[in-house]
Amino acid sequence: MASDKAQYIVALIAEFAEHYKLTTIEAAKYLSQYKALELYDRQYGYLHTQSFASNVRDLSAYCRRMGGTL
Repeated sequence: MASDKAQYIVALIAEFAEHYKLTTIEAAKYLSQYKALELYDRQYGYLHTQSFASNVRDLSAYCRRMGGTL
């Protein structure tokens, strides 16, 4: 399960990066800075059942609420 979670989060970071035209490292740093990766780690059980597009929108909204600008 931990391997599945890690693979999912890596794929989600890549989708976020592609959506915002960032490198995966930039995307990972941004999502980490605004605690979005912690949220997804805790809520993986539900969130991995949603589409990547939906999760990218949710990540963006969460980061904005936490002070992000993307």
